[in-house]
Amino acid sequence: MTVNINQSSFIKTSQGHKGLLAKTAERMADVFVPNQILGRLQTIGCVAVEITQKCNLDCTLCYLSEHSQSVSDIPIEEVFRRLDDVLEHFGEGTHVQITGGDPTLRKHSELIEIVRYATDLGLKTALFTNGISASRKLLKNLADAGLCDVAFHVDTTQRRSESDTEAGLNVIREEYIKRTEGLGLMVIFNTTVHKDNFHEIPDLVSFFRQRAKQVGLVSFQLQADTGRGEWRQRDFVINQKTVSQQIEKGSTKNLPWDAIQVGHSECHHYLPTLVVNGNVYPVVWSKTFFADFMRDFQQISWDRRHRPFYIFARFVVEWLKQPKWWWRMTKHSVKLFKSMSRDLLKSRGKVQKMTFFVQNFMDAEELQQERIDACSFMVMTAEGPVSMCLHNASRDDYILKPLDIQRADGSSLRYQPLQKHQEKINAIPVQVSAIK
Repeated sequence: MTVNINQSSFIKTSQGHKGLLAKTAERMADVFVPNQILGRLQTIGCVAVEITQKCNLDCTLCYLSEHSQSVSDIPIEEVFRRLDDVLEHFGEGTHVQITGGDPTLRKHSELIEIVRYATDLGLKTALFTNGISASRKLLKNLADAGLCDVAFHVDTTQRRSESDTEAGLNVIREEYIKRTEGLGLMVIFNTTVHKDNFHEIPDLVSFFRQRAKQVGLVSFQLQADTGRGEWRQRDFVINQKTVSQQIEKGSTKNLPWDAIQVGHSECHHYLPTLVVNGNVYPVVWSKTFFADFMRDFQQISWDRRHRPFYIFARFVVEWLKQPKWWWRMTKHSVKLFKSMSRDLLKSRGKVQKMTFFVQNFMDAEELQQERIDACSFMVMTAEGPVSMCLHNASRDDYILKPLDIQRADGSSLRYQPLQKHQEKINAIPVQVSAIK
């Protein structure tokens, strides 16, 4: 199917947050169901800013292009400009993935500066890395610069020497968890699902829920026929429904995947839960309840890193202001706490948060315009935000394009992606914002 590469709906705007939400709601019109988060609570799910195309692994399901390893890093001024664009398109508080390639292969002083710049803009940053070069020292420096989350990608597509099974790779996951202790970072784990590790998902979910104190979000990304990876079409057994069912096996209960919608329903399953004594409990199980809740409590803002008690206290304060919710919320809370009562006693009231996420990427040759238009996961390019699936399907169109960059010292630079050494040129008018 032919898709529109020029996503003209993403026009820069200087409107406030309400204006940006309205613009998102307009873009999401075809999927703007009552329990849709985008356009109500958030302007976008997240935006990726790729600061390098290089990687120190060669995954069998890699989304990079054959040219990626030869592409020079874009100048830091261009990274700053793209972060400026994230703010202008989606507003403060937007979740930004600092990614690549593997971002830790960029000069560490520049990586830290990039995170600090994004933090100063009011963006919430996450480092997306395979963890190989993400030392504790680097993670601490990034946390000090304002990094919110670190997402480790560990799975059997990476052909790591430690093991060819997900269970065997848990030793790496344990090591990465240990690296983050005491740094105040929310830890995320990404797993690419393919036919050879599909059967291991339940055990992997069990591993994560036993470590809910350290791990805040686990994401399962379905195999897609895109990029330079040698594995192509996914096995018929792998789809959004079957992977979600495997997660349910690992959590030992049925889960309400349709209660909350983020973006297009065929793209994601998103489910926030509470973990008590190692057992999983969905926070909401009714899409009608959640839709009404968003409508009446959308003035409340919170960060997913906040502790459950803090979030609960915020809601109680607002709940007391709305008598029509007194009985309804009490009923919901009693049902939730009743289901958790035994585990609450065993854990002495200790409650952790864990979000489950299923990401259903599209194949490069089977893009669907409706899903592109309603995308909740974008990458910021020199031309503006583009759906990640579309970007991966035509990556070279973006990463091989020369750019004219205005530098901090007033000079200009013509960035040639396949040239190792970049050439300064005389100052010329370019559409690039100055460094703040």
